[in-house]
Amino acid sequence: MAAGKPGPVIPEKYAKALGEDDPVEVMADTPGRLRRLVRGLTEKQLAKKPAPGKWSIREIVAHLADGEVILGSRYRLIGAHDRPPIAGYDQDAFVEKLGVASARTADLIDDFAMARAVNLGLLERLPEAAWDRVGLHAERGEESIRKMVHMYAGHDRHHLLQIETIRTGLFPKAGKRAARPRKPAARRPAGKR
Repeated sequence: MAAGKPGPVIPEKYAKALGEDDPVEVMADTPGRLRRLVRGLTEKQLAKKPAPGKWSIREIVAHLADGEVILGSRYRLIGAHDRPPIAGYDQDAFVEKLGVASARTADLIDDFAMARAVNLGLLERLPEAAWDRVGLHAERGEESIRKMVHMYAGHDRHHLLQIETIRTGLFPKAGKRAARPRKPAARRPAGKR
């Protein structure tokens, strides 16, 4: 991103992927959808890259797990401090240098599910006003907790579709285990969307 130019509040691809769905419900559903998408695939299949320079399904899952840990620290910094600086990170370096190749995909999904559950617990207990508190992201500028929740719910959906596309394209005989969005059972309070 060019210096001095703030990025979009929520990248278009994430906003489109989320649509009008409740972001907290989407985030709560993602670990189960991941498990359904990888069911029946071997670790060799999960490690296969769809093209040079593209992430494998296992690497996408690791990215989601790493991102959730980072996201949790951002929620906490913003919720507790006034306009804290929020550092960016190199997602490719995380995938390359944090031992993803030696991890089992199921373990990465468990890590993601645990971090996500901890973060959803925080979101449940945050006071309403905290959702509009902002941090200063090094690349994107001001971001509130509310905007981050919406963005990362769309981010989840984007990567779930990516995994489904890889699965269908590379392993069509593995059967279709589409991770279609479920209709939300109940809506969250209006302020926490």
